Parts: sequence; structure tokens; C-alpha cells
Amino acid sequence: MFDSLTTRLGDVLDRLKRRGALKEQDVEAALREVRVALLEADVALPVVRDLVAKVKEKAIGREVLKSITPGQMVVKIVHDTLVETLGGEGEDVMLPADPPGAILMVGLQGSGKTTTTAKLALRLKDREHKKVLMASLDVARPAAQEQLKILGEQAGVATLPVVAGQRPVEIARRAMEAGRFGGYDVVLLDTAGRLHVDEALMDEVAAVRDAAMPLETLLVADAMTGQDAVNVGKAFHDRLGLTGIVLTRVDGDARGGAALSMRAVTGCPIKLLGVGEKLDALEAFHPDRIAGRILGMGDVVSLVEKVAETVEAEDAEKLAAKLAKGEMDLNDLAEQLRQIRKMGGMSGLMGLLPGVAKMKNQLAQANIDESIVKRQEAIIQSMTPHERRRPQVIQASRRRRIATGSGTTVPEVNKLLKQFMTMNKMMKKVGKMGKKGMLRGGFPPMPGMPGMPPRF
Repeated sequence: MFDSLTTRLGDVLDRLKRRGALKEQDVEAALREVRVALLEADVALPVVRDLVAKVKEKAIGREVLKSITPGQMVVKIVHDTLVETLGGEGEDVMLPADPPGAILMVGLQGSGKTTTTAKLALRLKDREHKKVLMASLDVARPAAQEQLKILGEQAGVATLPVVAGQRPVEIARRAMEAGRFGGYDVVLLDTAGRLHVDEALMDEVAAVRDAAMPLETLLVADAMTGQDAVNVGKAFHDRLGLTGIVLTRVDGDARGGAALSMRAVTGCPIKLLGVGEKLDALEAFHPDRIAGRILGMGDVVSLVEKVAETVEAEDAEKLAAKLAKGEMDLNDLAEQLRQIRKMGGMSGLMGLLPGVAKMKNQLAQANIDESIVKRQEAIIQSMTPHERRRPQVIQASRRRRIATGSGTTVPEVNKLLKQFMTMNKMMKKVGKMGKKGMLRGGFPPMPGMPGMPPRF
């Protein structure tokens, strides 16, 4: 997300930062490029005008132009203005003080409403420890209710039993009644979508809203539709009074303009981002973090949260003890590879690191292949339990068998084993030197070592 915008803005602002002094003409020229970059990223024209005007007003001031680091100050102004445009403070999904509370999911067909409903249910169950009931009100799309039921089974969340012939308003009333009698905290209502905004759709959703009296009315919008998503958001908000927006498929949107425009045009906060196909691929929307990503500053807070969610503290301590003694085995390495994939792969993790966006060309030349992690996992899984615990027993015939079983080549197996052995030897030496051994001994971090960024 924001790839092209990050690159363009990064180039413009880097040129400003390299200047020892700034003139008013320099700022104006830079802002013209910022304006073009935002428009190319599919940001709505009124939003672009407003954002550029705010930056210009603050940037062309005596305290900035006469500053010791005027370029840095302009970057800060752009960052703060982006945060303001995106909503200032992040807002969580409201939870009922008097259960059950309804959350109404609305949007066009194909925006990912049903999948997002299941993702939100899983998030509320796991993170907020709420008892959740899902109900499909989509009686128009074939198998829509069955789809939600299957997703509910995968997420471990209850779904309302289907009664043939019921209309959406009747289903909503039955869902709220089941929520009360079943002791549920939250009832998620997945409404039907249409290919475009029409009166029939709006009348149906409005009737459901009036029957369920939802705590939240969330619009699920596909970020990849760009400006059309903004128009849809405005239409739904004018008719239903949205309380929040969920942007889906942001992992596939290189432009990102919808995220910048939706908040400003509708006045509704973006609350959640769908960042992948899996049911746990739903993130809270934090304007300050998103602004940091757009400007290539990374998002270290999100990176730390991902690690905390994925890595158990007890397991990390056990691994650290093994590393210090040089006793890490291939089972431990396989676990590290799985954690990397859970956290979004190497590219997903690196996108959260400050300054990585500026290294885009170098990274492209380095040919980072996301499939390498999966291939290495396959190699380890093709070994016997004894081989994983004692890699030194893996000789030529075993290596050929492992390569055949994992669909890889013998050189790939050799490379993985060599890297593993080298890392274990190095960490054993470091462990003998004490906590500061790595610095005293001059050992550089090993590429791909758990807890260390890869080297290129």
C-alpha cells in the first residue's frame, strides 16, 4: 500500500532536506510535485487542494525558512498534515456497554463484506474476549449465508441458523433476539450488497438499521476501487449515517488514495484495514502510523506489536538460551521461519522498518524471493525428527532424499545447512564472550538470524 506515493513523496522531500537553506520558491516547487504525486495516487482533488494549502500556509513562514533545518521542518509539517487528514487519532470499534450490541456491515457486492465480518468477529473474540454471533442478511446472493457459516466455523464464531424464506429485517430481529437469549456480547449483521448504489439497496439497509438499532454502521470498501470507493462512501453516509469505514485489500493497492480521501470526504473515521486473505489479516487504523509509512519513516510500533502477537516470551527466552550455547536445532529454525511468514513475510516486515522505502531499487536488485522462506520450511519438513535434532548426520544420500522430498535442489539443501551451522558456531563463540561478546569480537549479525534484519 502507498508504494508509488511513498516513492514520489520521498524523492521530493529528500531534495528539500539536502538543502542548507530554503526559499519560498523551493517550497512552492516541492508542493507542486507533492500535489501531482497525491493526484496520481488517486486522492480526491478537494482533499489534495486542502492538504497542500495547509502545508503551504505552515511551511512558508519565517520560523521554517529561517530554521537551521528547514527541510526537516517541512517534512514534519507534511507528516502532521497527513495525520490530520487521516483523522488525527485512531478510533476503535465501539463495544456495547449493555449487551448485546449490533454492528451493521454495509457496502457494495464484491467489497469483501462477508469475509470482513468474519475477520472482525475473530478479532473481537480473540482480542476483546467477546462472545460474538454472526448473521447473514444476504438473501439475494446464492450461498452467501452458507459462506458466512463456513467462515464462522473456521473462526470459531457462532452463526445464526438459516431459516428459508425470511427477509433481511426478519433475520435481523431474530439475530438480536438470539443474541439476548444466548448471552452474546456482539451481533454482527452482514447485509446484502449490490453492484452499484441504488434505492432498493438503501431502503433495505435502512430498514435493517431501524430494526436492529446498531451501535456501529461500518462501510466495507475496496481500497483498489480508488475514487469510486470515495463516492460510494459519501452515498452510504448521506443515507445511513455511517460510524466508521473498513478498507479492504489495502495490501494490493499501490496507490492508497482511497485511504487519504475517505476520511476527509465522508467525515467518518477509518477504523480497520484488511491486509490479506487470512481471517487474522485485519489491522486497526492508526493515522500517525500510516502517515509514517507514507513518508517512508516506517512503523516500528506496528512491527513490535506483530512480534509480540506472534512470539511467546517464554519461547523467546528458551531460544535465546539455546543460541547462547550454540544448541539451536532445525526445529527452532523452522519455528523462526513460520513466525516470519505469520508477520507478513520479509517484504511485509521490511515495509515497517524506517528508511527501507528509500532502498527500493537496491532491494529489487537483490532479488528477495518471498518463496525462499517457504522453500526452506519445506526442506526442514522433509527431514526426519532425528535429522532435525542432529543436522550433522545429514550426508550426501540424505541430502538427495531431502531435496527430492521438498521439491528443491541439493545445492539449496547444502546452502541452508551451511548457513545454519555457521550461525550456530558463531553464536556459541558469542555466548562464551558474554553479553557484549558480539561487539567485542566484531561479529556482524548473520543474515536471516532471528531478531536481526537481513543484510544485502
